[in-house]
Amino acid sequence: MVIINMMNKFRWQFYSHSNQFFYTFLLLVFVCLGNASSNAQMPASKTSTEIYAQLKKLNVLGSVLYIAAHPDDENNSFLPYLAKEKNYRTAYLSLTRGDGGQNLIGSEQGVELGLIRTQELLAARRMDGAEQYFSSAYEFGFSKTSDETLRFWNRQKVLADIVWVIRKFQPDIIINRFPGDARAGHGNHSSSAILSQEAFVAAADPKRFPEQLALGVEPWQAKRLLWNTFNFGGANTTNENQLKIDAGIYNALLGKSYGEIGGEARSMHKSQGEGRPRRKGPLYEYFVSLGGDTAKNDLMDGVVTNWTRIPNDGLTIQTSINELIKSFDFENPGKSVEPLVELYKLVQRISYKGTWWYQKKAEIEELIIACSGIFAEATTDVEYAVPGEKLAVSLFVNKRNNVNIQLDQILLNTSAEKSFDTSLQVRPAQNANWSIVKSFTVAPGKRFSQPYWLAKPLVDIGNFSVDDFQQVGKAESDPAFTARFVFSMSGISFMVERPVQYKYVDPVRGEVYQPLNVIAPIVISLNKDVVLANVVSTKKEQQPVSSLLLQYKTNFSANALSLTIRILDGEAPIFSTDTVMNVEAGGLYTYPLELKKIFANKIPSKLSAEVSYSIADKKYAYSHYLKTIKYDHIPSINYFYKDMVTVVKDKIVTVPKRVAYIIGAGDLVPEALEQLGYSINYLREMDITDATLKNYDVIIVGIRAFNIYEWLTTKNDVLNRFVQNGGHLIVQYLKSNQVGLKKVKVGPYPFSMSGIRVTEENAKVNFLLPNHPFLNTPNAINSNDFEGWVQERSTYQAEPIAAPYEAILGMNDTGEKQTNGSLITAKYGKGNITYISLVLFRQLPAGVSGSYRLLANIIGMPASK
Repeated sequence: MVIINMMNKFRWQFYSHSNQFFYTFLLLVFVCLGNASSNAQMPASKTSTEIYAQLKKLNVLGSVLYIAAHPDDENNSFLPYLAKEKNYRTAYLSLTRGDGGQNLIGSEQGVELGLIRTQELLAARRMDGAEQYFSSAYEFGFSKTSDETLRFWNRQKVLADIVWVIRKFQPDIIINRFPGDARAGHGNHSSSAILSQEAFVAAADPKRFPEQLALGVEPWQAKRLLWNTFNFGGANTTNENQLKIDAGIYNALLGKSYGEIGGEARSMHKSQGEGRPRRKGPLYEYFVSLGGDTAKNDLMDGVVTNWTRIPNDGLTIQTSINELIKSFDFENPGKSVEPLVELYKLVQRISYKGTWWYQKKAEIEELIIACSGIFAEATTDVEYAVPGEKLAVSLFVNKRNNVNIQLDQILLNTSAEKSFDTSLQVRPAQNANWSIVKSFTVAPGKRFSQPYWLAKPLVDIGNFSVDDFQQVGKAESDPAFTARFVFSMSGISFMVERPVQYKYVDPVRGEVYQPLNVIAPIVISLNKDVVLANVVSTKKEQQPVSSLLLQYKTNFSANALSLTIRILDGEAPIFSTDTVMNVEAGGLYTYPLELKKIFANKIPSKLSAEVSYSIADKKYAYSHYLKTIKYDHIPSINYFYKDMVTVVKDKIVTVPKRVAYIIGAGDLVPEALEQLGYSINYLREMDITDATLKNYDVIIVGIRAFNIYEWLTTKNDVLNRFVQNGGHLIVQYLKSNQVGLKKVKVGPYPFSMSGIRVTEENAKVNFLLPNHPFLNTPNAINSNDFEGWVQERSTYQAEPIAAPYEAILGMNDTGEKQTNGSLITAKYGKGNITYISLVLFRQLPAGVSGSYRLLANIIGMPASK
């Protein structure tokens, strides 16, 4: 596989293949709106302890839905308490995917960060046993009020999404993480509570969102709505008059307390730096009733949570399950298979056919498979499937325990029109490997793999466009291909469903499973996000217009293929060339684009590329990039989008400087510096010496670098001498005054970071020192340079500001007082130190010309000032 590593590719250009393929298994659709699994998981065999815990859960018919705004908002100790101690069916509904947050582990922003945080949340759910759901809301950035949030979100659409999840999941209890007021600390937080309270009522009203009722759901009234009060972030909303529950209980079957499980689950939010200890001892949670019957002694006061809630037959089923639990043999779980089959038949016959019937039937099937020791998987040895190309799938079964069970069929969906059905009647021997390989041609119209919420462009900046309610709530898209293994015993048939996955052996990680993705025959990439078309140095030298490389990868083989390459301004071609060439599957080809010639007649604001070919008089055109995101703690992520380049036409003047850079977290600023014409040297700890720093005029410290590297605080005296001798030290924003357990030391004069943020991206910017070089030399900065900013103005401002620091800019959100800590600077010796909390790290990759002009001025600050 060839991966084209590009600079940030997060602009919101999404792709959906025209042919939509929908294949569903009725039982799973009814029961599983979404779940806590990922498509890339090794098919797990349950231990006897896990089977025993699942048997106990089989006897519980209670459900809880927990609601908040973001990944990492959930109560990570309370969810496993609900799912594993109380054995309730438990789910977390996060209204957003965390797209607008910050990234501690990489450079991904926007939708790419949301993709990462989605998988981190699923990893947490696999630890705590809860299910995971999402609405269509997009996290557009930090929001100070619910009024602002609900202006950006489509309030009725998000409310409809929550109602849909409630009607599908049918929770007995709904719990909010946050209150609906300023105590929530974030406009998204308070909005999640406001909408949850509305949905609690609306879900029970057949007149609200009646279109949902035609899709198989019914109105649902939860017993009560609670608020899980808290004591964190400087706010204590708990008191001893509230319902109090100890979630820190030790589970001997698991060998852990729920505080320990919660710490492990919380630590999966690695992109947010949410590593937490495994807490032991009591962990008290407090609750306030917001709607429905008041809970006095227990969350489930007044709710029947055993089989007697099922009329007529429930008590008989409960008695059978109690016998199964009592007779379970930890050393030979296969003894429970026959009783489980009889239980399945009993449940199958009862007159009740509601949600719990489907849910418990599915759980019994899982237990039969687990007690039989059946391991089944469907894998390929290639990472991608390509329409029109061959794909070989290995289907594997091993029956670990000595039970009388037969493999009757394997069904594999190969196209929208058909699937192949292998009739077998095989009785696998105990612990014997059985496998077959099936090859087929991927249907030419097979839908490309794309996260369903990215299939269409964003609706403004508040919502993903998800129109199909059958998709709403799902954590991720359905797998590209699914194998269904049909087994039978004692007169019943049951199914084991497995996604077809890419399996390989990594020399370090061992056996690895990754999602199998269907990709386009040709994927393309342009090697820049932003092109600066008019950069001039103070030496009157015109910076050459950046060259641009078009790279395209072919995922099929052909001889003498006629290709057309076009560069487009919108839909209009501004460059075209034809070529005939032999292409190979996996081949990577590069075409250099001379932008000076392309821009000769007109400089576009945006440009894109297209590669096309014709076969049998049918044209196939491709203009999308396949972005792959890889981290060891989550499955690989792939998604398509149209690769657009922003062309900045405004004149930008630079001062020649020798610039060095210390990389921070999620840092894309160096690419912008290179666009400005600076040749960047990167500094490591070993490079921070007096002798090395003499080679530079400017040192720029990347975002949050002082919060990541303790050695920067240790090297602060060396950096100060650099400034004293005439250098300019530019420090981009810090998130706190700490690095690990130590206090950060930055620069020769102390200053502190605060939580002050200006989140309105169009907030008015006041020039406090209008004659300062930052605002005048070599570019005359004016209000136009602060137009077109994205997401926010400033984050984690310096506060308080004391002499000799000078504040350059003032700004504030609506209704708040002006703050001045977004850009401060001070003279020290012959040089200068500058702290920037302006969110240049978002503006530069977005091609905001004013951010480039201001940065050029800051770098160009004369040493004498």
